[in-house]
Amino acid sequence: MDRDLFEEEHRWFRETVADFVSREVLPHREEHRARRAIPAEVWRAAGRHGFLGLGVAAEYGGSGVDDFRFNVVLNEELARAGMAYGASFGTHVDVVAPYLTRLTTPEQRERWLPGFCAGELVTAICMTEPGAGSDLAAMRTTARRTNTGWVLNGSKTFITNGIRARLLVVAARTGERAISLFVVEDGTEGFSRGRKLDKTGQPEADTAELFFEDVELPAENLLGEEGRGFAYMMSHLPQERMSSSTLNLAHARVAYEATLEYVRERHAFGRPVGSFQHNRFVLAELATELDVAQAFVDRCLARHARGELDAVDAAKAKWWSSHTQNRVIDACVQLHGGYGYMTEYEVARAWTDARVTRIWAGSNEIMKEIIGRSLGLGDPAEVTRR
Repeated sequence: MDRDLFEEEHRWFRETVADFVSREVLPHREEHRARRAIPAEVWRAAGRHGFLGLGVAAEYGGSGVDDFRFNVVLNEELARAGMAYGASFGTHVDVVAPYLTRLTTPEQRERWLPGFCAGELVTAICMTEPGAGSDLAAMRTTARRTNTGWVLNGSKTFITNGIRARLLVVAARTGERAISLFVVEDGTEGFSRGRKLDKTGQPEADTAELFFEDVELPAENLLGEEGRGFAYMMSHLPQERMSSSTLNLAHARVAYEATLEYVRERHAFGRPVGSFQHNRFVLAELATELDVAQAFVDRCLARHARGELDAVDAAKAKWWSSHTQNRVIDACVQLHGGYGYMTEYEVARAWTDARVTRIWAGSNEIMKEIIGRSLGLGDPAEVTRR
C-alpha cells in the first residue's frame, strides 16, 4: 500500500539518508558492535549531512524546518543498519532536541545548539533511576538551591548515549512534589559515568549508569521553569513514543523482507521453504500486520506533524508497534529454522534488538494503563486519593 505521509522533499531526503547509511554505517557495523558504541566520527558525519539539526533554527546550525516527517525518514533509513542506530540518533534528534529548542533561553541555545547540530555535543535524556523507571514519582535524584545555582545529587541508569554524551538533560526533584530539569555538561566536577552496560541486544548503542555527587550547577543550567519538569516530560513523551513507533515498524519490515528473500532461496524436501502453505499463510499474516500497523502509525505521525496528536493515540501506536515488531521478528526467526538462532544472521540480531521496545519509552503495560484510563476505567481508589 502506498503511503501518503510524505511529499517530494521527504523522498529526496530519504535518498540522502540512505546514501549516508550505505557509506558511513553499514560497512562498519561489526566494528561498532565490537566497540559497543557508535564512534564520534559517525556522529560528526551525521552532523555534516544536517541530520542532527532537524527542527533546529538555521541560525544555530539546524535545518530551519520544523517537520517531524523528516525525523521519520531518518529513523526508517537508520533501521536498515539496526535498531541501535535509530535509538541513539533518535534520542538525540527526537527526544532531547525539543527540550533544547523549546525550553531554552537565547543564551542557552547559542551555547548548546551549534555543537548539538554538528555532532560534537552528543546528548542523552536522564530520567530512569535504579528504583524509578516508568514510575517517575519515585525519583530520588535531587537538586538543592544554593546562592549561586544548584547542587545535584543522585544516579541514573539505562541511559542511551550515556558514555558518548557530552550534554545531559537530567530530571531531579526540587521539592516534595516538584521535579525540575537541568543540563549537565561533560567535565562538570562531581559527575561520573559507571560501567558501559552489557545488554542483550543493540550493542552498538552505548548505555550507561551515571552518577551525580554534589554536582554544582550554575543557575543558567536550569532548563525551563523550576518545578515544571514533570509537565515538560509529559508533554514531550508523545513525540518520543512516535519516534519509537516509527523505528519499531521499520526495523520489523527489514527483518520481514530478509526473511521473504530467505524462504524463496532456502529449499526443503525439494522445494522453496516459502512455498509450503503454512509458511505462505504465516508470511501473509505478517505482511498484513505490518501494513495495518503502519497505517495507524502513519495517521498518528500526520497528526503529530500538525500538532494534533494526543497522549492516548501515541500510547496506542507505541504499544501496538512494539507488539507487532516482536511478533513479526519472532516468526521470522522461526521461518529461518536453526539459522535464525545464529548471530551471523541478521534476523537473530533483530530478535534480540527488538525485545526492549516493549519496555522502553514507557512499558507496554503503562501504555495500556494510559489507554484504559481514557476509557473511564481508572482505579477508583486512585480517583479518591486525587
